[in-house]
Amino acid sequence: MSENDMKLENLFGGFKTWQVSSRFASVDILTAKRIIHVHTHHGRTIALPESFDTETLTGLVRACVDVDSTSPRFTPIRTGKHNASYWVDSDRGRFVLRIAPPDDAGFLFYERRMMRQEPELHALIRAQTTVPVAEVVGYDFSRTRIDRDYLLMAALPGTPLSDFPGLTRVQFERALRQVGDCLRQLHALTAADHLGGEAHGYLGAHCPMDPQPTWAAAFRVMWNKLLDDVVACGSYTPDEAQGLRDLLDLYIERFDRPVVPRLLHMDVWSQNILIDESGNVTGLVDFDRALWGDVEIEFAVLDYCGISEPAFWEGYGTRRDASPAAMIRRQFYLLYEVQKYMPIRVWRRNDPVSAARHRRQSLALAARLFPR
Repeated sequence: MSENDMKLENLFGGFKTWQVSSRFASVDILTAKRIIHVHTHHGRTIALPESFDTETLTGLVRACVDVDSTSPRFTPIRTGKHNASYWVDSDRGRFVLRIAPPDDAGFLFYERRMMRQEPELHALIRAQTTVPVAEVVGYDFSRTRIDRDYLLMAALPGTPLSDFPGLTRVQFERALRQVGDCLRQLHALTAADHLGGEAHGYLGAHCPMDPQPTWAAAFRVMWNKLLDDVVACGSYTPDEAQGLRDLLDLYIERFDRPVVPRLLHMDVWSQNILIDESGNVTGLVDFDRALWGDVEIEFAVLDYCGISEPAFWEGYGTRRDASPAAMIRRQFYLLYEVQKYMPIRVWRRNDPVSAARHRRQSLALAARLFPR
């Protein structure tokens, strides 16, 4: 037994049951269902999204756009559950108003005030690509009008792919090809060209982490911060989290390679893709979880969400790395995606059963990284 194997045996000797649940490691059954109803954090329960009175909503809109005070009509948007979102129909057109949760809601480390990176990202994407991204027409992060961040965007046409009635295979594949082209353009935007340096990680105005000089360093920070969240919600013990920290350390050389930090959406799934009746993509939404880094982690999210079909790769135009080292990274990236649902299910859905299922899935995925 090698030194590394002995170390892993010591770290994970008590977790041999991870192997028993390996059936949960199948990507096919790991389908993202981001429907968040309730938030529970430190004994406090808040329905998400919250409701606001018409007078308050009208004031927020009028601070951004000169609409007639009697004209705005507000309709709650039921798809997005993290923010309180409304369709705004007015004499100046149709908009989307998004209001962030309160600061004491249960957030993953990169979610706190993440709306603050959206105005700059939308402006960059609209200027540098043909990706259909909404214009941000106004925002206010000063907390002078309401005790949280909000922004107002021009409404995009189309229906979420997840809600499209009678979707055909032809429409679905057309949409995926165009999503592939959208991400190809997005990934062409680099930190060096648009942020002034080769920094990696979550680099937006919400500042959830310090910029890192390499992708390996950035992913280690991200991995450890997410594990802190999983421990905080009670889904991992500190010893289990330490075992997963050490597991990454044992494989970190697979991440330590030249990586151009590229703009990654990190939440492309059927609800965030808008299409028309022919299946043409009319909008890509929800860039608040974006980061700058390795495109392979974006691909793992696409795997999880059922987007990385052959039609997607036709549109993307480049094959993904399938080397042994890349397959190891893919497992860690998938784990990064799956593990986040434990805090989400505990803090925002008060659903310990679902959190336990994601725990089993995560430990089964980790078990596959255990050297034989």
